[in-house]
Amino acid sequence: MSHTILAVDDSRTIRQLVEACLKGAGFNVVTAEDGQDGLAKLEGCQPDVIITDINMPNLDGYGFISAVRGGSNSAAAPILVLTTESSQEKKVRARDAGATGWIVKPFSPDKLLAAINRVLA
Repeated sequence: MSHTILAVDDSRTIRQLVEACLKGAGFNVVTAEDGQDGLAKLEGCQPDVIITDINMPNLDGYGFISAVRGGSNSAAAPILVLTTESSQEKKVRARDAGATGWIVKPFSPDKLLAAINRVLA
């Protein structure tokens, strides 16, 4: 059985890159345009891993992570942050909200897949 990944990012290009990388590795992929859309997509799927950007309109990554951890049907799923941000303060804030890991854009497909496989293990 293939694992399902929810990828949340306001950049269509990043969503497409992540989706192509993950589908090529055999994952089922659901994409969302921002945190609000991500929460709506959680209603119809129960992902094994969630990937989210931080800087997004409507609901940013911190709010999205907090909402997921606060009682969604996917509250226990690992959440990887995929963002251009790299400051320690933002990493701590994401971890405090419930993020599992952090990957800085631009990302290499190998690094992304390694991080996903690590949190799935």
